[in-house]
Amino acid sequence: MRTYASVPFSDVTITGPFWSERLETVLARTIPSQLEKLEQSGIRGSIKLPKPLPPLTIPRQSNNFTVQYFWDSDIGKWIEAAACAISHRRDAAIEAEIEAMIDDLEAAQQPDGYLNCFYIEREPENRWTNLRDNHELYNLGHLLEGAVAYYHATGKDRFLSVMERAMDHVAATFGRGEGQKRGYPGHQEIEIALVRAWHATGKRKFLDLATYFIDERGNTDGVEHYFDIEARARGEDPKAYWFENYEYGQAHLPVREQTKVVGHAVRAMYMYTAMADLAAEHGDDALKAACEALWRDVTEKRMYVTGGFGPSEHNEGFTKDYDLPNDTAYAETCASVAMVFWAARMLNLDLDGQYADILELALYNNALAGLSRDGEHYFYDNKLESDGSHHRWAWHECPCCTMNVSRLVASVAGYFYGVAETEIAVHLYGGATATLPVAGGRVTLTETSDYPWDGAVRIALEPEGTRTFTLSLRVPGWCHGATASVNGEALEVAPERGYLKITRDWAPGDVVELNLPMQAERLYAHPDVRQDAGRVALRRGPLVYCCEQHDNPAPVNRLRLPSDAPVTARHASDLLGGITVLEARAEAEDADAWGGNLYATRRAPSSETALTAVPYYIWCNRGQTPMQVWLQE
Repeated sequence: MRTYASVPFSDVTITGPFWSERLETVLARTIPSQLEKLEQSGIRGSIKLPKPLPPLTIPRQSNNFTVQYFWDSDIGKWIEAAACAISHRRDAAIEAEIEAMIDDLEAAQQPDGYLNCFYIEREPENRWTNLRDNHELYNLGHLLEGAVAYYHATGKDRFLSVMERAMDHVAATFGRGEGQKRGYPGHQEIEIALVRAWHATGKRKFLDLATYFIDERGNTDGVEHYFDIEARARGEDPKAYWFENYEYGQAHLPVREQTKVVGHAVRAMYMYTAMADLAAEHGDDALKAACEALWRDVTEKRMYVTGGFGPSEHNEGFTKDYDLPNDTAYAETCASVAMVFWAARMLNLDLDGQYADILELALYNNALAGLSRDGEHYFYDNKLESDGSHHRWAWHECPCCTMNVSRLVASVAGYFYGVAETEIAVHLYGGATATLPVAGGRVTLTETSDYPWDGAVRIALEPEGTRTFTLSLRVPGWCHGATASVNGEALEVAPERGYLKITRDWAPGDVVELNLPMQAERLYAHPDVRQDAGRVALRRGPLVYCCEQHDNPAPVNRLRLPSDAPVTARHASDLLGGITVLEARAEAEDADAWGGNLYATRRAPSSETALTAVPYYIWCNRGQTPMQVWLQE
């Protein structure tokens, strides 16, 4: 079933200004500052074993849980982000830090391959006794992804060998054979890593283990649920589980029977990513159908306009259909990062522009908002409305989003292109060069554009001699009136499921030009999203916009955008490194004439004012300020 394959980040060079700036910031500022925070918090030192046992840095909660259980995962994500970053530009100091971490992990690994620094140091007798809560498999997944990324970036396989030994131990421990535990991770992630390892090494055992974890999840075969079995073995009552049921971790049903997106948003998106991967690897129609049903559910009923997911802080996840509050939105950065992963896998299953549209939406808006311009401050949750109290933080006691957003930005090159036997698909624009295999040879693509500010795209092709293949160019769902030409000759633009397919004998020197007009436009929410009734949001190209108080003379919560007011775009080269802003005439109610009353029998008078909106991803880079995505109309 796998028709397309993503091109690894290490095989693509980013050349455009938008992502080049972000990549350089991650390499020069984010990765070093994160390392400093890892050291200050004790996370870096936690993998240096043996040593005198230190007290817990983060005390246990009432349920006996501490986030120190998953500190190994933060090491794995930092290594992955750093590896992707040095693929952009090699840095000897960062590479040396990665090697030092690998030294410590290799030294900590047990003779049987087990690797979890918390358990090895503190609770060796309790390993593999609480998969539901304590993240042992999740940790290994992030470490394995770090090993795969480092291998792609440098060709060095020592870390990959360490993690292969760990995976061999996992495969011996879990399964349906005699003496094995029929367990699977409480927090999904390792499944993605195992498929990546299969692609990197060609070793089938990685794919088989990923398949087991997905097939076994929620599958009781008429016996007690595995998480209940292990809870009883620990002497606990399974009914005392603080999330009450296993929807929280999407283990309430076998995965092929799941049609409703529920529970913890990041866990869900990671699992759906692995399901799509395995549907492609095995030609599994049931897995594919489940992915499609879940995709429809989340994008049609449970997604923020910014590509954020999960409105609730309580479960860091989903609640009910159309429940999308703005000022209390959780919309965790990690969840949008994981949506990018899932969407990319769905594209490999089926080249359908709806998947690329959501990939781009999540990437450019909710996910990218998670990292500040200076590369050293973050959003964990992403509100769509703020009274000015919401702010970026330099670190968090659960720093998952810090390394998650940095590894996404550092690996963004891996989302630009897809390849098939006789086809190259271009999913994203913004300046990227790659030499790709197609039609029995290789072709170099050089894409040049000032995306996302401008939709003029130029693609130069240099095949090895004349070759016949299809070049599929994404025409985004937001675009109206796209035009295209090959060597100056106009083409009819009739996209097939969001892609303009150009099949011809390509020769060196061929040039394709694609123009994607970017008009500022209004967006409205489904009538059942009660929080957005009577409100309007603004979008231009792939970017959703918001109003910050910095740019608006009237309080942003009072702004009203008339339905007939033209909205114009202006590139402000002197603002926040150069961004395109949207401007319109608006109205704002005047509270000065209201007096001391809380309520009155008529509306407050309104006066005309100016409205300026900036891209959502860049808000709160000038200090705390009130902000609105959804404006009164």
